[in-house]
Amino acid sequence: MKIDMKYAALFSILLVVISCKKEDPEPEPRPEATYFPQNWTGGWEEVDPQELGWNTGAISDLYNFLDSSNTRGFVVLHNGEIALEHYNGNQLNGQPFDRGSNWYWASAGKSLAGFAAAVAEEHGLLDYEQPVANYLGSGWTSASSQQENNILVRHLLTMTSGLDDGVANSDCTDPSCLEYLADPGTRWAYHNAPYTLSHDVISNAIGASFEGFVQDSIMGKIGVAGTWFWLGDNHVYFSSARSMARFGLLNLSEGTWNGEEILSAANHSTLVTSSQSLNESYGYLYWLNGKSSFRLPGSQLQFNGSLTPSAPADMYAAIGLNSQLMMVVPSLKLVVVRLGEDPSGSEVPVDYPEALWVELNAVLNR
Repeated sequence: MKIDMKYAALFSILLVVISCKKEDPEPEPRPEATYFPQNWTGGWEEVDPQELGWNTGAISDLYNFLDSSNTRGFVVLHNGEIALEHYNGNQLNGQPFDRGSNWYWASAGKSLAGFAAAVAEEHGLLDYEQPVANYLGSGWTSASSQQENNILVRHLLTMTSGLDDGVANSDCTDPSCLEYLADPGTRWAYHNAPYTLSHDVISNAIGASFEGFVQDSIMGKIGVAGTWFWLGDNHVYFSSARSMARFGLLNLSEGTWNGEEILSAANHSTLVTSSQSLNESYGYLYWLNGKSSFRLPGSQLQFNGSLTPSAPADMYAAIGLNSQLMMVVPSLKLVVVRLGEDPSGSEVPVDYPEALWVELNAVLNR
């Protein structure tokens, strides 16, 4: 997907979040239970990285790296509390970019849509094993009826529709742009258009707007008032870095927010487990680390090794154009969020998260 600067005016939407930091000259041991910030109040507990045994001397190098790579906002949560938070302060629409500023998630929003699909499926509103045509009607592609009926909802959520991602505009959702190339389930290809149509599938399955469902069933329950916008053919989510961190914390807690189960742990586990054998580093619209191989957009090559070698093997992530990142590490109780401008130009960057984890490891003493 492409983000045009003419959309920059959209960045000034949403709420200004106020934080408060508790200072204690003799800090007590950190609680084992996951901390959840209160919804809508702006308050968020912080933890001193030194209390966690981190190398505070390396934090300045990390922040220099972030600034030099066009990062706008950066947040690290440890067990729900804010351990690191950094903004570059550059002007956006005449105001400094800070904790209340909003930015596009790009394809990192796919993971939010995958979470929404799982909620709809868990409530019996959506069936992954049904043909997409049951929700969109016949003729949603230019394939034959038999070919089209073989494309299931599951295929849209795992990038295995078999539709040709090599067409002139792979974001186009018109039937003429959706051409049969291979049987569904036999080819993995990062294809925006079939994914985008999953929003309509969810909307038709639940009988309400996709945007409203995401807000009412997920984001509103965790204190987020993000917004979806159409940017050309792409349906893109916008929020602050802290709001993205809230969604990361919901994932870290396996779908439960402060005692309220939004998605069962079992169904959340499915989201972040290999969804097919063609690209084992891909779940249900989430990227997975620690696998033996991975594939990337625009290529049918298989690369050996882990997606982000310097990151913990159990990390999973929402990743978008220009390195919009939400990375969750259960073993370390971490959520890492990065929003910003282009450090690499890749549709799904892999070099930048690797470089970021090299800097992070120095702070974490890994």
